[in-house]
Amino acid sequence: MTDQFPAHVVQAFRGSRVLITGGAGFIGGHIGRTVAALGGHVRVLDDLSGGFAENVPEGGELFRVSVLDTATLTQAIAGCDFVFHQAAMVSVPVSVEHPAECTQVNIVGTQNVLEAARKARVRRVMFAASAAAYGNNPVLPCQEDRAADAWSPYAMSKVAGELLCQTYSRNFGLSTAALRYFNVFGERQNANSAYAAVISAFEKALRAGTRPRIFGDGGQTRDFVHVSNVVRANLLAAASPRPLCGEPINIGTGIRTDLLSVLRHMAAALGCPADAEFLPARAGDIRDSVADISRARELLGYEVTIDFAAGIRRMFAAPAGNTSALVSR
Repeated sequence: MTDQFPAHVVQAFRGSRVLITGGAGFIGGHIGRTVAALGGHVRVLDDLSGGFAENVPEGGELFRVSVLDTATLTQAIAGCDFVFHQAAMVSVPVSVEHPAECTQVNIVGTQNVLEAARKARVRRVMFAASAAAYGNNPVLPCQEDRAADAWSPYAMSKVAGELLCQTYSRNFGLSTAALRYFNVFGERQNANSAYAAVISAFEKALRAGTRPRIFGDGGQTRDFVHVSNVVRANLLAAASPRPLCGEPINIGTGIRTDLLSVLRHMAAALGCPADAEFLPARAGDIRDSVADISRARELLGYEVTIDFAAGIRRMFAAPAGNTSALVSR
């Protein structure tokens, strides 16, 4: 594990204390296990509304509350070196149905995390930003210096989170990194949610012998990035010697793949038909997306280490997760 990261990353996390908001979720869980493997102590703040306790690494501390609980957040962040802020309402359709709740969790929650981090004098906060900030901008690949084009409450809230990060860096000297995730997939992604990410939803349907659902015509494209690359980007950002100040940084692969191709690839891997059920496009969904990862390379030394095909193989080969021993708070 440790030989997969540069020496300065290994050194930064050995003996460190880390808080991961949303750390019982898909991406947060992978970050937590990697930090623990590097010798860091992990605290997780998660109300388990979308996560699972077994995603917390063995020996980690779980604070089972929302980021809106400022008292417990202050307790959880005390003494921490780094904060990975992954907690959020992550579904575009849910944000359209419940925009006020999205604002509370994603904007007020981010404000709470940054303020607690400022007071606790943490070294750096990594914010889970989103490629949804680009909206339906027709110019591809997506570059960070283009104006935001938010088409959903979720996208708006993530852009607001980036601005909060920049504000705290400029006014209070809190180092922050806003990592704009593209379409993340991988092992232990929750396929049981009604709003599951497309690859995990496809996998669940194919394994069950049912027709995967596609909202739209299937020609829409995405930049699918395996979760191991996202974890690597987060740790590189945390350990970077550069004075990061909340500037958005794309985390993807730079490769554009349409949903029908994804389905065909997955069906071939499982030896089953690639027969989809087509439904109307959903409000707030964008048509095409692919990242320009030049800034991530320049600022973080980021490179894609697991491509799409290898990531799919990892998903299919992954064993069922084990329940971790943890301290619940």
